[in-house]
Amino acid sequence: MDEGAALPDVVLKGGEGDVRLADLGAGPLVVYFYPKDDTSGCTREAQDFSALADRFADAGVTVVGVSRDSVSSHDKFTAKHDLAVRLLSDAEGHASEAFGVWVEKSMYGRRYMGMERSTFLFRDGRLARAWRKVKVPGHAEAVLKAATA
Repeated sequence: MDEGAALPDVVLKGGEGDVRLADLGAGPLVVYFYPKDDTSGCTREAQDFSALADRFADAGVTVVGVSRDSVSSHDKFTAKHDLAVRLLSDAEGHASEAFGVWVEKSMYGRRYMGMERSTFLFRDGRLARAWRKVKVPGHAEAVLKAATA
C-alpha cells in the first residue's frame, strides 16, 4: 500500500458488532496491526498506545488495533491490561490481506504465514504514512507525532 492509497473498505468485528473502518470518524485514523493478543511485544504496543489514548483523542485521531484474534480474546486482553485502545478482530483475514500485512515469515528455518507488525495513518480516507516491520519501543509516540503534525 503506497502513500495516497484509499483506505481499504473492510469490515472488522468488535465487541459492539461489525465495524467498517471507513466509518470511524472524520478525523485522522491510525490502524495498527499486531500479531497476537497477550504476547510481550503486542502487550507493550497496546499499553503504549493506551497511555497516549487521551492525547490522540484530544487531537481528533482515532486509533484501532487489529489482529486475527477473536473478539473474546480481545476482550480478555483489554480487561487484563486495562487497555484504552479499541481492538478489532480480523479473524477471516480480509483486512490483513487488503493492507498487505499477512506475510510469509521465517523462524528457526520454518516458514509460515503471519501478521507483520505495521501501522497506517490515514487522513481524509487516504494513506498519509505507513510504518512496516515496526519495532515497539517509541513507536506509539512517533505515530502520535506524525498524526498531530
